[in-house]
Amino acid sequence: MGSWGTLGPALLSLAGVVLGAGGSLFGQFLVSRVSARQLEVQQSAAHRAELKDAVLKFLSIASQVEKAVLRRPSGDGAAVDPELDLLVDDLWLAQAEIDLAAGSEPLRGAAYRYAAGLAGAARGGTNDTSALRGPQARFMDAAYDDMWPGRRRATGDSPAPR
Repeated sequence: MGSWGTLGPALLSLAGVVLGAGGSLFGQFLVSRVSARQLEVQQSAAHRAELKDAVLKFLSIASQVEKAVLRRPSGDGAAVDPELDLLVDDLWLAQAEIDLAAGSEPLRGAAYRYAAGLAGAARGGTNDTSALRGPQARFMDAAYDDMWPGRRRATGDSPAPR
């Protein structure tokens, strides 16, 4: 019985050390998990901010191209317009920015198709830009999906393609 009196406190101390080490390891595991989640959230926010800037720049230039196409006289489809040519060049550069910033292939493809449609209209295809509403809507949907993957958009957020 005397051995329990000397061995008991040693065993209890050892159990305390083991429990403390286990608690410390579990705490470190939780901290690293939270840190990894915070890093993921920060990276996602940085991606959204970079992509948002690229999308807004692209849309701004796309709007300028559309306005220039609509201002062009109807019978002057093939005439060279240096201002419009520069806008189309800027549009392709903005599309390349989206290509670099995009996290998904659907966004890259939608941006390219929308830019190609705008460039075609600028080359004298037509002054009617209503044919661009479908590619524009698909581009916006793809941009939303890339910025907020897995999140569903409300039904009324996007115009239906015609």
